[in-house]
Amino acid sequence: MIEKNGMSSHYLHIDLTNRSWYVTRLTRRDQHRFLGGKGVGLKLYHDHMSDLSRIEPLSPENLLCFIMSPLLASGGPCSALFEGVSRSPQTGFMASSSCGGPFGYACKTAGWDGVLIEGRSETPVTLLIHYEGVEFIDAREQWGCTTRETQQQLKLGPKEGALVIGPAGEHCVPYASICSGDRYLSRGGLGAVMGSKNLKAVVARGRDYRIEPEMGRKFKQTVGRAMRALERDTITARLRACGTNSQMRISMEEGYAPVNNFQGRTDPRIEHLAGEVLSRRYRQTYSTCRHCAVLCGHKGRYPDGVTRQIPEYDTMSMFGPNIGNYNPDVIGQWNDLLNDLGLDPVSTGGTIAWAMEAADRGLFSSDLAFGRPEQISAVLRLIAHREGIGDELARGTRWLSEKYGGTEFAVQVKGMELPGYDPRGSWDRGLACAVNGGGFSGAFLEGIQVSADLSRISSLRAKAVWTVFFENIASGVDSLQSCQLLSYSVLLEHPKVRLCSVPVLLSLMNRFPQAAKKLLDWGIYSDLFSSLTGLSLTRKEFLEAGERIHVLERWMNVQMGLTAEADTLPQRFLRDEVYHGEQMTPVELEPLLKVYYELRGYDENGIPQPATLQRLGLAD
Repeated sequence: MIEKNGMSSHYLHIDLTNRSWYVTRLTRRDQHRFLGGKGVGLKLYHDHMSDLSRIEPLSPENLLCFIMSPLLASGGPCSALFEGVSRSPQTGFMASSSCGGPFGYACKTAGWDGVLIEGRSETPVTLLIHYEGVEFIDAREQWGCTTRETQQQLKLGPKEGALVIGPAGEHCVPYASICSGDRYLSRGGLGAVMGSKNLKAVVARGRDYRIEPEMGRKFKQTVGRAMRALERDTITARLRACGTNSQMRISMEEGYAPVNNFQGRTDPRIEHLAGEVLSRRYRQTYSTCRHCAVLCGHKGRYPDGVTRQIPEYDTMSMFGPNIGNYNPDVIGQWNDLLNDLGLDPVSTGGTIAWAMEAADRGLFSSDLAFGRPEQISAVLRLIAHREGIGDELARGTRWLSEKYGGTEFAVQVKGMELPGYDPRGSWDRGLACAVNGGGFSGAFLEGIQVSADLSRISSLRAKAVWTVFFENIASGVDSLQSCQLLSYSVLLEHPKVRLCSVPVLLSLMNRFPQAAKKLLDWGIYSDLFSSLTGLSLTRKEFLEAGERIHVLERWMNVQMGLTAEADTLPQRFLRDEVYHGEQMTPVELEPLLKVYYELRGYDENGIPQPATLQRLGLAD
């Protein structure tokens, strides 16, 4: 086994049309500026495309990037992640999604920090990646198989990890996912991009290289700091005990749960789906990503005798209260089916919920109805194969509502359905969803909002300041690539924060947000990167890298046609309405956007100004 310090900075560039490949490299300067994961994926995509405005998401020219975490295979905390980056067929803008499956470890230890794929194979193909390069293998026998069947047929060895698509990806469903083991690149339709290239699977065969930090002692000390913070963190304790469904009970109490396509914000029956209830019901055990320190992933034995992954909060909420269903057993079965077919649970659940409400209002003819789960399994198969009613449902809520009416209750932003967090429960989350390229909060505000109680901040300017800050942190974390769930302990367990009383902390966050930010310490992230790569990165530079990556994505999306008019939320969240006797709180988005653009250095049209691009080194 060959020892390799830090990052290899070697990226495989594969052309499926010509069945050729070559190696490209990243400079040390760009490693420092874009870190890895999402940041490097955006940078490489941008540099490869001569005209971003002309690239169609499902065309052979669209580049599909899989970029490894700098921390991957280093033994760092929560370091199994890699990032998928491409132009989304769902939104038309850039999409990125993280995954902790076995492909990442195999690819990194084969000597590659990333894989870039363009072109289209004439027949279904599987790529085999190893330390010497790439092999092209006929995949016609696997075409039509589910993700589970495909991985079984590949007969993966202990040194291998794979990326595979199911029927949804093959039929280019705009919200199709990619599977690696029992982890998924779910958001943005990357599975459809893979399917459009006739690419059934990418297999990496690794363990030829061992990754060693450039500064081993400092790296070990930093990992120790992260672990001590994590062990103190109460959110991590809940995640370990109940998984991400620990949010379910909080969503009911705080009023951000999606009930019947976000018509309501809470329902007492949500208690049946709470993580505390599920952990007892299924006698759950851990089933996590490699090198996971948070331990949020769980599996359990269901009443039908099958041991399966317990669905995450997003799946449980979108196929639970969002469609009027409070039976966790059937959600577990649907979760298996969604994963086998290769469908994003959030967009699929959001689309089905829209169809249920549209049927109630007489706009869309179907047998789908809130509280009636009998048709769901059949509908999921129809969507993945684009047959019957599934062909239209596969197009998502934006397309459906524009054809049949009901745009006001189509819970999507820029074509992407929103996850199970009602923005009326936190305007910060609403702002982050509105300005993100895919309508999904890049600031990962959901847990932070509950922990830091951002919803109690009354100042609109402070809300915008905190949104910008957490967006920058999230972009840095997605590029470092550490799990977002680790950020709770890194940011909130610093002694300055823990020793500060809640009233004082909230007052500082509300009245003096710039000063309050100094209480937080994200130095663990910059120290992990520095000690691993040997590239000095300060706390300030880490935050600047996050900002640079976020603004680069915005600038790329502007070139792809993004306008300020698209930075909005569904009308359901912007109007004051009453459902089931409950008063809703509309999001005051317009004044928030004005402050946000100012803080970001965008003009009134939401376009990064030349001075902003110059300051961040993006002017070229």
